[in-house]
Amino acid sequence: MAEVRQALASATAALGDRLEAELLLVHALGKPRSWLIAHADDELDSAHAAAFDALVKRRAGGEPVAYITGRRGFWSLDLEVTPATLIPRPETELLVELALDRLPATGATRVADLGTGSGAIALAIARESRAAHVMATDASAEALVVAQRNAAAQRIANVTFAQGDWLSPLRGQTFDVIVSNPPYIEADDPHLGQGDLRFEPMSALASGADGLDDIRRIVTDARTHVKPGGWLLIEHGWNQGATVRALLEQGGYHDVFTAQDLEQRDRVTGARWR
Repeated sequence: MAEVRQALASATAALGDRLEAELLLVHALGKPRSWLIAHADDELDSAHAAAFDALVKRRAGGEPVAYITGRRGFWSLDLEVTPATLIPRPETELLVELALDRLPATGATRVADLGTGSGAIALAIARESRAAHVMATDASAEALVVAQRNAAAQRIANVTFAQGDWLSPLRGQTFDVIVSNPPYIEADDPHLGQGDLRFEPMSALASGADGLDDIRRIVTDARTHVKPGGWLLIEHGWNQGATVRALLEQGGYHDVFTAQDLEQRDRVTGARWR
């Protein structure tokens, strides 16, 4: 039998990533990561060692850690994720920050999250702003089941889910803020066949020849759903900021801006409806 530290060292060498090795080990053991600090010299029994080895082999084969463990942290949330949902990423937290900054200071607030996936954005906003009611849509019934389980697990009640493409389930409704992290990768981008992207739902990643088909639709359709003076905020690729700003300006929006992520790349573009 191997000690915990030896098993971690071997897995880290195989994966090239200590954090991933730790996440897989604690998943195999059913323990929190903090457990590793005090138990580095413990010995793994054969069953746990075999389970850990199987997880490491899956990751070495390219399967995302989030899908192997079924969990991913986002904002202050520990979320369930499945292959039916996009894996939440840290850079998307910028979209949450920008939305929270633009919520009205008083009164009832309505927010829409389009293409919610695991519910990450909607649930983060709903947790931080209990006065807001968040409507979250997704075309995928499987994704919505995951999002609803996450809402129940986090005990977040001020969010409602509806199945449908983008704004189609929200006919007749208006919102103070509309947010979306839609597909924005070009359909023929070679990165879609590499790394974690190989395992994620293609419908949540790619959007037409230039990656902007869904963003065009959202920009157009949101005009009848944003309250006067309300905001539309869209996450996009690092090289799409100028194009998305132009789409918003051409669509009649104003106060158009682009915010950069921690790596100083264009990440979210937003605008106010007239």
